[in-house]
Amino acid sequence: MSADRPLFGIVLMLGFCFMAPLGDSMIKLLGDIVPLDRLLLVRYGVQAAVLAPVVLLAGGSLRLPPRVLALTALRTVLHVLAVAMMALSLRHLPLAEAIAIVYVMPFLLLLLGWTLLGEEVGPRRLTACAVGFAGTMLVVKPSFAEVGWLALLPVLVAVAFAFFMLVTRQVAKAAGPVELQAVSGLMAVALLLPLDLSGLMGDWPLDRAGPPGIGGWGLLLAMGLLGTLGHLLMTWALRHAPAATLAPMQYLEIPFAALIGWLIFHDFPDGLAFLGICVTIGSGLYIIARERRPRPAKAPVPPA
Repeated sequence: MSADRPLFGIVLMLGFCFMAPLGDSMIKLLGDIVPLDRLLLVRYGVQAAVLAPVVLLAGGSLRLPPRVLALTALRTVLHVLAVAMMALSLRHLPLAEAIAIVYVMPFLLLLLGWTLLGEEVGPRRLTACAVGFAGTMLVVKPSFAEVGWLALLPVLVAVAFAFFMLVTRQVAKAAGPVELQAVSGLMAVALLLPLDLSGLMGDWPLDRAGPPGIGGWGLLLAMGLLGTLGHLLMTWALRHAPAATLAPMQYLEIPFAALIGWLIFHDFPDGLAFLGICVTIGSGLYIIARERRPRPAKAPVPPA
């Protein structure tokens, strides 16, 4: 394994933090142009078309062991559901607020690890989780007053992504990240193509978009490329720098989203939402700082 290159890893993570909300902005622009099933099909179709040839040309394989294949299928379904709910939420919410609400996910991961995996979680981190949830609710409140229950969609995105991350932990050591993304893209296409061809989602009440024009297809391609490249940048960043170094930087996605939202859509979080964003970021960074602290060694048990 090559030696860590933290600075290079940080630069790569910065690229991810910018590309992720930029890709989400493409999804938001496409909200009234492209039906949801078509948007998802192109998103994962580009991922499969880009990464599958890369794996094969590098001499890799798209075959996975049966258990890993089953978990990858579950991981793919969770990811498709999360992206679908995010796409719907972006049709009604400002970009920065939607992404800030999704960042309740680290708190959910900590709680799920505590309850399902038996991971040790101290009272300070549980308190930080409660504060982070409160910050998220401050972001949700003005959006809920404006659009109703649709403001809760990013919370469901966070739940889906939290379980997605738990499943990813189970398969990360059994398959390379590029191979995993390529297989996930192919699985998603196999799932979404029949839906798109059948038109079953065409009359869905939340999906009123019509057929895309030339500009729509260009945005679709850009969305797929940004999503694929962004995830590769994150994967490569983790190869060059420790996760503990990179984790705090992921919160830079929120101010990047605020900047992109202001430049493209001319919206910016109001006072209450901005306060909630700050509370959420602060709580998340506190949890990360606690995770990085070495745990005290347990005192030896004296002999009887």
